[in-house]
Amino acid sequence: MPVVQSYRGAGVDIDAGNELARRLGPLARCTMRPEVVSGIGGFAGLCRLPGRLEGPGARPLLVASTDGVGTKLKVAFAAGRHGSVGIDLVAMGVNDVLTVGAEPLFFLDYFATGKLDVGQAESVIAGIVEGCRQAGCTLLGGETAEMPGMYAPGEYDLAGFAVGVVAENEVIDGSRVAAGDRVLAFPSSGLHSNGYSLARKVLLAEGTDLHAPHPALGRSLADELLTPTTIYVRAVERLRAAAEIRALAHITGGGLIDNPPRVIPETLAFRLERSRWRVPPVMELIAREGAVPEAEMLRTFNMGLGLLAVVPASAAPAALAACAGDGLLDVGEIVRRSGEPVELVP
Repeated sequence: MPVVQSYRGAGVDIDAGNELARRLGPLARCTMRPEVVSGIGGFAGLCRLPGRLEGPGARPLLVASTDGVGTKLKVAFAAGRHGSVGIDLVAMGVNDVLTVGAEPLFFLDYFATGKLDVGQAESVIAGIVEGCRQAGCTLLGGETAEMPGMYAPGEYDLAGFAVGVVAENEVIDGSRVAAGDRVLAFPSSGLHSNGYSLARKVLLAEGTDLHAPHPALGRSLADELLTPTTIYVRAVERLRAAAEIRALAHITGGGLIDNPPRVIPETLAFRLERSRWRVPPVMELIAREGAVPEAEMLRTFNMGLGLLAVVPASAAPAALAACAGDGLLDVGEIVRRSGEPVELVP
């Protein structure tokens, strides 16, 4: 007689997936905005636009971004710590939609693994919930995929999709940026979620103890490398209440070289003064231990600046005062371009 086959026998446990879904409902509920019509549980989530954008003459625009966490996940696997990478996932999406002036509205996640570990997945998604809470957006839905043979045991991948909304007349598009504007910066919390392939190659030799205190860092590599990406939603709200924001640049892959020029006219350049901020010790360690040239560091890592904001020079003092608690720094100015789009001076 033929052997009776089953989905569970092939490696997919539907009951485990249902148990995870049952646990997620209460977790996600705390992120629900008043605009949500239906959230997790159905085939699709429904969300109204905020009422303030429905008045006469209002032209609301939806803004979307998608991203992942990259090889930072490899550190989470090695350390056996999964609670913070969900925050990273949300941060990478919502910080991007912030750059055009949008308010994050809702978030969707995709979690894929070879064999579903309900506790591990719950820990990851609890981090996503925390990220949504920090960003003020709803975790509207997601997908959990169990795919035997696709991933190494204990490993998974993440993708996230952030959707925001902005009134058309409030879009930040860089068109008003002018020479003489000041460049302000919100500090990063560390590497954020970029450059981990290089960081791992330099710092994580075979046999490295991730949990031992590192003399150059004052804490373990696990603590340092799994520090979650800063979510800047509330800080930008405070900045916007204090000053006109003419441009915002999220410093992700490409570092301080490739990201800033994306948000200003080609005739202008960023002039950043290196003495005005501190490079995090972990980045100094990578440069030193890996003999990584400065140009490579600048194009790979955020170097301590997570989000750049361009404001009129006259508005800079008020902006700095309003966001003092967020660590906002004045790091340079906008100049007429005569060479590279980002100039770094002492």
